[in-house]
Amino acid sequence: MKFPAFTSLILWACLTLTAVPATAEQPKVPTFWDPHERIAKPDLSGLQRLRFLTSVDFPPFNFIDSSGRLAGYNIDLARAICDELAISNICQIEAMPWAELRGKLKAGDGEAIIAGLEPTAENRAEFAFSRPYLGLPARFITQRKEALKEPLSRNLRGKRTGVITGTAHEAMLRSYFPDAEIVGYTQKDLLLNDLKAGKLDAVFGDGMTLSFWLDGKASDGCCTFSGGPYLGPQFLGEGMTIAVAGDNTQLADAFDYALKALEEKGVMSELYLRYFPISFY
Repeated sequence: MKFPAFTSLILWACLTLTAVPATAEQPKVPTFWDPHERIAKPDLSGLQRLRFLTSVDFPPFNFIDSSGRLAGYNIDLARAICDELAISNICQIEAMPWAELRGKLKAGDGEAIIAGLEPTAENRAEFAFSRPYLGLPARFITQRKEALKEPLSRNLRGKRTGVITGTAHEAMLRSYFPDAEIVGYTQKDLLLNDLKAGKLDAVFGDGMTLSFWLDGKASDGCCTFSGGPYLGPQFLGEGMTIAVAGDNTQLADAFDYALKALEEKGVMSELYLRYFPISFY
């Protein structure tokens, strides 16, 4: 099941995406599975080898760490999937330039891409995909002393809200928050510095990227998330998925089984908290 086309921007616990209730000690952790759904355990007895293809230029999902080894959220997830399916002995992870991934999978030089290949209509014509295992929502950040509460569609009225021009986030902001006083920027550093300096009331952008800024030295602890999260598939896509050859839907189903099992066992939560110290949900 993929994210459907929503007419509403904001997805909460009553819709497809849910979040674990948060306390001061427990960050919000996204979940993507109906706890009542049952997925049949796949028969992979005929699988001779499972080669995950990935890139090295998409931190924190896939990158080369300080010791020169392949690392990241996707790398740890691929290994966890292999453990869950009890096929670690035939699993491999191979890194290559992003531009080579599609061709390698189509040529049969790998069985899966775990590198953020989007399940667009064009890609679905060639590949099959697992269900999403992580969405990348848009978020607002504000100064801590000026945090805004929902409904932001009303509470942003007349507020100077910065966004990078020409992005999906700008289109999303203009579509769903037309009463905000939208200020376009071409440089992310200038955008965030103006928020720190009080020249902006809010900034709208990718929640993951903003979470790292909030957690880093550059923010000086000035700011916080306000409202959200917001998932608009028509603007931001369906989320992170695993791609397989178009005729290998059995493998995609196996990944779905493993992903749901890993969520139920708390592995997905552990991975999320390991790589995203400030939750962007």
